[in-house]
Amino acid sequence: MPTPTRLAPVRIVRVAAAPLFGESPKGGWSNEIRPEDSIHALIAIHTDAGITGYGSVFTDGRLAQAGLKVLEPLLIGENALEPERVTEKLHQNTFWMGRGGTLTHTISGIDIAMWDILGKATGLPVSQLLGGNYRTKVKPYCSLLMEEPALMRDVVAGYHAKGFRAFKIGWGPFGRAHDTRLDEAIVRAAREGIGADSQLFVDAGASDAHWPHGLKWAMRTAEMLKDYNVGWFEEALKPDAIDDYCDLRRASPVPIAGGEVLTRRQSFMPWLSRGAFDIIQPDVTKVGGISEQRRIVWMAQDHGIRYVGHGWNTALGVAADLQMAAAFPGVDLVEFIGGSPYVDGILAEPFVLDENGDLTIPDKPGLGVEIDRDKLAKYTPDPGIF
Repeated sequence: MPTPTRLAPVRIVRVAAAPLFGESPKGGWSNEIRPEDSIHALIAIHTDAGITGYGSVFTDGRLAQAGLKVLEPLLIGENALEPERVTEKLHQNTFWMGRGGTLTHTISGIDIAMWDILGKATGLPVSQLLGGNYRTKVKPYCSLLMEEPALMRDVVAGYHAKGFRAFKIGWGPFGRAHDTRLDEAIVRAAREGIGADSQLFVDAGASDAHWPHGLKWAMRTAEMLKDYNVGWFEEALKPDAIDDYCDLRRASPVPIAGGEVLTRRQSFMPWLSRGAFDIIQPDVTKVGGISEQRRIVWMAQDHGIRYVGHGWNTALGVAADLQMAAAFPGVDLVEFIGGSPYVDGILAEPFVLDENGDLTIPDKPGLGVEIDRDKLAKYTPDPGIF
């Protein structure tokens, strides 16, 4: 029997963050994002083997750069082929600086990049490294801002014409105008724009600053949403209102989703054990990366709670979401922000919908995608780090 080949350590020699500027999409937030704001960053990890891995962070890129200054001494010289051990080392040695904020977000991008390196070193896609592939395709839901009804209908119809067959509308005026008739008119317009056969989800965006509503509003709104065959009601309540979420889930005729603002697996435990959600939505670019998210997903599976990752991110974040969608049972959707240049405009081969509105999950080594440096140069001052 031949002796198995053992991989030599692949040492990290440099790590850098590239903030993205210039085309940041609107978020529908009270304090609206401006195009020149940075809300995303890309991470590049360079190794002594000449392999470079890439990751994505959902935070201001300048915060990610500051986070790297803290994390670099713990990271340089480490074996990039051991993402879970190295990532846990970063968590364990930075607890005293606060858990779940900038450092955790930055660690997320580092972890994704190390999984990318591990895949490239072994010749395997990340999904296979996570234990196997349950599927080769998955349906992206087009994530769009709420608009006034007439515009809402036109916007979703336009993306339906591009081939999307699942949609999420959220934030914007929904719930903030204190007009339940407007809320319903927006949802009705979206349903009319995509037709009866497409999936529709609604995101109230109650993690926005000074969210004005509570449990009773959420219950009444859930009743309205069922009339439009809405597949889930997301972020219906303030993100710390766990008791109200438990009550809402028991009473709501539509599934309740949330969890995008939680970070670290420990933060998810009470929400899972108490049954606060029908659908859990961790964000791999915030929660601690693939190493952390895989643990959350399996915990959710054990509690009978569905997993749909939060993916309001970049093309590298989508790539990580796709790899994870392949690696777990029962995953049928990934989030895909509509019209963001940071998703559509930075890859050598952009994502393309098939005739059924599905995305093929990349099966090349690592995350399975390649950055186009010339395209990336439009959105970051130093694309040379890649």
